[in-house]
Amino acid sequence: MRSPKAAPAIRRAEASDAPALRALVRAAFALYTPRMGREPAPMAQDFPADIAARRCWMVDGLAGPLGLLVAWGEDDAFHLETVAVATAAQGTGLGRMLVAFAEDEARRQGFAAIRLYTNAMMTENLSLYPRLGYVETGRRREAGFDRVFFEKTL
Repeated sequence: MRSPKAAPAIRRAEASDAPALRALVRAAFALYTPRMGREPAPMAQDFPADIAARRCWMVDGLAGPLGLLVAWGEDDAFHLETVAVATAAQGTGLGRMLVAFAEDEARRQGFAAIRLYTNAMMTENLSLYPRLGYVETGRRREAGFDRVFFEKTL
């Protein structure tokens, strides 16, 4: 009898991970550049700063990182900034696992809500987040991007 496959381990990213995380995000978000007419905001993310602030978690794969999450608590909610999955691991449930991890971390830190935004051109996310229990709370233009804001009560 085969044992069930273990879920990938999520760990805090370390300073030495920053170049690999940047490469993962650039590859994962590349499909949106033509759609948006510019690089999505996560492609310019300051991973060394996020790692130093303990805002960045990741999942290791055999050939490098498979996924990452940038999130932190602020004011009255936990903020989910970026979720990215390596192109080879997309469609495996890893992104949902990272979102669930962020929700668990928010609860662990005592937050009753989690907030995030996505770009209006990332239409896949506009249907995904409501399926995960997130409610759209607004739309506005920020930093030159058309953003759609979501919140989930935990």
